[in-house]
Amino acid sequence: MQRAEQRFTLVAPMVTVVRSVFSVFFPSDCRLCGIPLVNLSRLPVCQECLDSIAPVRTPQCVQCGERLLSAQLLMGDGRCQGCREFEPAFDRAVSFGEYAGELRGLIHLLKYDRVLPAAPVLGGLLAEAITQLQLATDTSPLLVPVPLHASKRRERGFNQAELIVRSAAKRLPQSMEIAAALQRKRLTHSQVGLSREERIANMRDAFRVIAPERVKGRTVIVVDDVMTTGTTVSECARVLKEAGAERVWAATVARTLKDAAVTEAVESGKQEVNETAETAVSV
Repeated sequence: MQRAEQRFTLVAPMVTVVRSVFSVFFPSDCRLCGIPLVNLSRLPVCQECLDSIAPVRTPQCVQCGERLLSAQLLMGDGRCQGCREFEPAFDRAVSFGEYAGELRGLIHLLKYDRVLPAAPVLGGLLAEAITQLQLATDTSPLLVPVPLHASKRRERGFNQAELIVRSAAKRLPQSMEIAAALQRKRLTHSQVGLSREERIANMRDAFRVIAPERVKGRTVIVVDDVMTTGTTVSECARVLKEAGAERVWAATVARTLKDAAVTEAVESGKQEVNETAETAVSV
């Protein structure tokens, strides 16, 4: 009996390792939709889920990529209200798709579940976003991933932006250099629930340029997995321009977009309130 217990103690860790390896190479279910997988793949996601990931097909702000409302389309400059009220430091931001559904799930598999084979797929999507910038063939932009704080990187074991941009660079039509030109100086509070002003203050002076000689006079593309309001990439762009970068763009795999129906209703409600107030004043 004692010998059997000792054998179990020795074998159990090996069984756990074997099961972990088997679950990666022979996953039983898609990690996004739950249906049984029929093809052998290092990425435990079914082809149907991957095929459902689509680019943004809605009018967007020409500067930050936010969804534009029908009323904003008539304003002429093509920018959203946020960019007009708080001018971003980047010249333009592009994203492949909306941060929702299967795309959101795939990003989470990489960031939080450490499913590293998701990085090449996301890198392909990032490459498609970068091509939206329609770069001139005679330019040689520098790809700079948004850095994690050292403590966060140790905790996660990798920087997802670095993994994604390495895969993206292999799929771009022209050669681009990747440079770890930024450093995150301090931990920042979660941006969830913060107003735009609070987000800007939270990110202020969170980054510094550690290789100014590599960015001076260059066109830089700041890359990340997700863009929410753009305050993070805007702060990166600000310090890069202070270090001498001539132009700074931003490219992400996904972008959080405002719900058009809800936003339209809110804007419509504000307009009705303003019209009522104006009527009362005129009377």
